Amino acid sequence: MFEARGEILTVPEEKGDIRNLTRTAAVAERDPAWSPDGKSIAYFSDESGEYALHVADQSGSKTVKKINLGNPPSYFYTPLWSPDSKKIAYTDKRLNLWYVDVDGRTPVKVTTDRYDDPTSGFGQTWSPDSKWLTYAKLLENHLRTIFVYSLESGKESQITDGISDARYPVFDKGGKSLFFAVSTDVGLSAGWLDLSSFQHPVLRSVYAAVLKKGDPSPVEPQSDEEKAAEEKKGSASGDKGKEADKSKEGESKEGDQAKEGEKGKESEKKVEPVKVTIDLDGIGQRIVSLPIKAANYVSLEVGKAGTLFLSEIVDVPRFDGATPVTVSKFDLTTRKTEAFVSGISGFAVSANGEKALYHLGPGWFIAGTAVVVKPGDGALKLDEMEVYVDPRAEWNQMYHEVWRIERDFLYDPRHHGLDIHAAEKKYAPYLKGVAGRGDLNYLFDEMLGEITIGHMFIGGGDVPKPREVKGGLLGADYKIENGRYRFARVYNGENWNPDLRAPLTQPGVDVKAGEYLLEVEGRSVEPPAEVYSFFENTAGKQIKIKVGPNADGKDAREVTVVPLPSEFALRNRAWEEDSRRKVDELSGGKLAYVHVPDTAVGGYLNFNRFYFAQVGKRGAVIDERYNHGGEVADYIIDMLKRPLRNCAISREGEAFCSPLAQIYGPKTMVINEMSGSGGDALPWMFKQDKIGALVGKRTWGGLVGIYGYPPLLDGGFVTAPRVAIYGLQGEWEVENRGIAPDIEVENDPASVAAGHDRQLEKAVEVTLEVLKKNPVVIPEHPPYPNYHKK
Repeated sequence: MFEARGEILTVPEEKGDIRNLTRTAAVAERDPAWSPDGKSIAYFSDESGEYALHVADQSGSKTVKKINLGNPPSYFYTPLWSPDSKKIAYTDKRLNLWYVDVDGRTPVKVTTDRYDDPTSGFGQTWSPDSKWLTYAKLLENHLRTIFVYSLESGKESQITDGISDARYPVFDKGGKSLFFAVSTDVGLSAGWLDLSSFQHPVLRSVYAAVLKKGDPSPVEPQSDEEKAAEEKKGSASGDKGKEADKSKEGESKEGDQAKEGEKGKESEKKVEPVKVTIDLDGIGQRIVSLPIKAANYVSLEVGKAGTLFLSEIVDVPRFDGATPVTVSKFDLTTRKTEAFVSGISGFAVSANGEKALYHLGPGWFIAGTAVVVKPGDGALKLDEMEVYVDPRAEWNQMYHEVWRIERDFLYDPRHHGLDIHAAEKKYAPYLKGVAGRGDLNYLFDEMLGEITIGHMFIGGGDVPKPREVKGGLLGADYKIENGRYRFARVYNGENWNPDLRAPLTQPGVDVKAGEYLLEVEGRSVEPPAEVYSFFENTAGKQIKIKVGPNADGKDAREVTVVPLPSEFALRNRAWEEDSRRKVDELSGGKLAYVHVPDTAVGGYLNFNRFYFAQVGKRGAVIDERYNHGGEVADYIIDMLKRPLRNCAISREGEAFCSPLAQIYGPKTMVINEMSGSGGDALPWMFKQDKIGALVGKRTWGGLVGIYGYPPLLDGGFVTAPRVAIYGLQGEWEVENRGIAPDIEVENDPASVAAGHDRQLEKAVEVTLEVLKKNPVVIPEHPPYPNYHKK
């Protein structure tokens, strides 16, 4: 079952056709869930103007039940059916967990989470008898702890100790145990907004809580020791016993027939329903470790009785693209774990535990859970999935959706003083004049500007895209001389780094500044023809160019190059390297230079690569101009301010000091008006901790955070900043204000054109002045001790 463009569609495993159950072009339906008995489908619908829970017959042929989820309205997520198909648990944007009886239709609040954490949720699941919910809830320490909730008593109870991070609770099908995964090394990884949370190994072990007192452990000791056979009855009676057996032979045959009849009756008897009993007293001592390797588990799911599916990723996820998931299957009877499927991005087990749905690459697949998955088997046929689209009906729905998103997600419930309902009415008449999707985004831009906040982004949707012809670029600057195009500068890049490949400096190409570009694919390159016109539709393709030291073609050579679609990475790297050389030259080799382009992956990698590579310098200039943000860069601040603590010597080699990976001298930070978000927070903290002076221009002033918004019907998006950062004096110190420099310096166009960077030059000057007043002194070691001196 899939949600696509606000419609709910069912897809057959093999036979049959894709069926659209909703067919509502002007309504958004989200988060479908199939009931365990296969009869009903639940989803959230905004048909009434606010989201409600709808329950429809899976064939789409009966009247839809519509359940009002109460006031104030909100956004709701992940409807989860109880095993008896009578109740549905779900969460909302306000951090609440609810359940509702499909017939009773009165939602019951189960609990509320403590923090808005975009990296994890409750992960709620039902007990097999539908009388308990279990979930992982945040405590004050920002770690998740396992809780259970009794529907009968309406009370929640804590299961795990709260001094470890416990997640992904699931009941076993027999109702005897509760499985979950626990980590004791989450540490800094819990700080999802902090740069210091990056790249720490996290391992989780899997445990089972025995729910009822007196029940055995699911992993009680096993033994292959031979058991004594029971002595045969009557063996000492000899022939008397045999005669007795003969005399009963006829009775035995009749008895066998009677037993066969009894067996038939037994097979007709219903299996006793599972009843879950949870004895909370002493449950902490009934938690046992399962014989499963520790790994970075991201999900647990139960299959058939005694089977557990474990989804894991690498201990330290890489930064390059989505992290693939590997699923393994644990059998409680054999106590063995085997590989099931790998390289996937989504996984779910059916209610009866017999089949699994998984997402691999662009495809979706269904496989039986009894055996290891064969890649490619069970592919769902999605090519014919279609929905009817009425653009103007969608635009009306999306217009209202956008205002709902601002109403419910913006960090300020008063929306900076804007009357949201009045604003929606004010701009509604302009909808009639919208002639295309681009117009709608323009309207969103204009109307949401009234909220007056940074990070208010709008984009995407069904905006027509013309076919793009990618022009190729060689990574060079040109000038016209002697009637030809001459290479004024060739950008080097790092040819060992795929992201910084320089076409003209590849081995065997070796084009130098001062040479001429004479031909491209046999066409003579001469002004006034635009030089870039010769490279249309060549990005990523092998082409031949002729270059040489002379404009007349003398001593020219032909080389094969692969032009780039963009030169940004090459030019940015060149700017950074030019700045590093300038700082090195102006400081006489005393100062390091590090550019921090953002406070996310790029800035983290740049800082780690270039700051620690310059350990040994006496001070540093940290350049955060054009920093476009990301996380709160506490990690960089912590690294910059570590003081020199002590030094050490060894028998051989030079003395070294602690912390070893540190530049001990003064630091100065360069800022400008193009630094924002995390690029505002970095100089703010630099100033708070009095690390050094800020040089340049006031930063952008946009210290709010965005994440986790529902997509619009056609895949477009808007944001509503849902986190705002304030200072320790209870003031909004940064948003719409920015961070002012200690020393204001403007990089005016004339000085830049003349080859100067006045901001960087001033930063070097300031740092050297501080270094002169407070030089870094590494003390000589004291005399060696003599403990035997008389």
